[in-house]
Amino acid sequence: MIALTRLNGTTFHLNALLIETVEQTPDTIITLTTGKKFIVLENSSDVIRSIRHYLRSIGVLAAVTPPPDTQAEGATS
Repeated sequence: MIALTRLNGTTFHLNALLIETVEQTPDTIITLTTGKKFIVLENSSDVIRSIRHYLRSIGVLAAVTPPPDTQAEGATS
């Protein structure tokens, strides 16, 4: 779950696994896989950062991110 702020200033927690899109137009609009939409005070990059942090904390991001290619990072033979 990630913490977000509604336009009226109240804080709520949202299941990050249900987020389908995050738009900044200029308000940040979060659309869930269910079709429900939330408008929040945080900008889109902050929301995406929170999502990534949450996914890392539950081990999902590590499971879908390939390990870095050490041979392509300047290693020469």
